[in-house]
Amino acid sequence: MSAMDIHEILKYLPHRYPFLLVDKVISIETGKSIVALKNVSINEPFFPGHFPHHPVMPGVLIIEALAQAAAVLTLKTEGNTHKEDSVYYFVGIDGVRFKKPVTAGDQLILKVSIERQIKGLWKYAARAEVDNQLVTEAKLMCTSRSV
Repeated sequence: MSAMDIHEILKYLPHRYPFLLVDKVISIETGKSIVALKNVSINEPFFPGHFPHHPVMPGVLIIEALAQAAAVLTLKTEGNTHKEDSVYYFVGIDGVRFKKPVTAGDQLILKVSIERQIKGLWKYAARAEVDNQLVTEAKLMCTSRSV
């Protein structure tokens, strides 16, 4: 198991501000799982509109953060970094549950484990936590395609 700083993460993800949603990898076990971190700041570009009187991180962005952690896990497992001629896509999201809101100041812990990989299709169990409490869980399916 090893950690990754933002400089190494940028080698695996094509996302950049304001859409890069993984700040740090706490631990990664290639072929198995990843634990990553997203610091949720009041300066996030979505907070002024969601919602001004009670800033809440949109659920779709929590799912996106989990998918980005999954992409790092997959690419690191395959021994690849991001390539300009390919994109890592969602192909399915099942069983999504939002248990608690994520607000400014929270540290979102992203936990993703590989359930299976068949013919370039990856399936993951994913969960996001704040202060050791589950805030979101889902089954994600992703694949890489040439563009």
